[in-house]
Amino acid sequence: MRIAFGPALALALCLFAPARDARAQQPFVTDDADVTEKGRLHFEFSNEFDVLQTSSFPNLKQNTASFELAYGLSENVEVSVEAPLITIFNARGTTPRTAFGLGDTNLSLKYNFLKEREGSRRPALAASFGVETPTGDADRQLGSGVADFTLNGVLQKTLTERTTWRVNGGAILSGNSLTGAVGLSARGVVYTGGTSVVRKFTPRLDLGAEVTGALARNAALGKGELQAQVGGNYALRDKLTLDFGLVAGRYSASPRLGAQVGLSVDF
Repeated sequence: MRIAFGPALALALCLFAPARDARAQQPFVTDDADVTEKGRLHFEFSNEFDVLQTSSFPNLKQNTASFELAYGLSENVEVSVEAPLITIFNARGTTPRTAFGLGDTNLSLKYNFLKEREGSRRPALAASFGVETPTGDADRQLGSGVADFTLNGVLQKTLTERTTWRVNGGAILSGNSLTGAVGLSARGVVYTGGTSVVRKFTPRLDLGAEVTGALARNAALGKGELQAQVGGNYALRDKLTLDFGLVAGRYSASPRLGAQVGLSVDF
């Protein structure tokens, strides 16, 4: 799933972009401005179950199990690979009734080019470039059938000692935002963006909320993607968190309702 508001906002935000650490942004789609430590590995697993919009019929529900592995290439650069296992549940009489298999695989490079300094008003900034390869079966809606080339940006600012605000903006330059039956199927430029606020309530518990979406440049009214999520993560032990979230969406490209759970770990 990808994220955003609209062309004007996305273009304005496109000067900024993403990253992560052990207590990073999962379950949120809005990315943060940190990168995996040099020479270290960061792994994330998440499972999201969605009830789809009525306009997605005969697709009724979707389960997406995502696996992502990132490696710190240098102090400010990371590379990552992500692959989803998708299950789509269709209405009775549809062939196939249930579609299951590998979705499209995403490869990305991230660069954190400005870090936030204590006492400074400047935010942290980062940038990423991703290529999503069409490894999923498009005939069964598990893949989009096209290669996606994505630019994304992140602005990250510490508002208080415990509260962090993040903004993402970018574009899918070629391809679409489909992940299984969720996302925009329109080809061409898709503008993406989102914002989140996360607060550390205890040394182990972070909670937050986000709004994200996407809009194709030539999209008809009501064909966009817009969703909100509340959730957080709980540190089970050092460098291991349990991540959880509840999702609600609007418009045909977003899930109607969803829930996710996952794990994030540093090696």
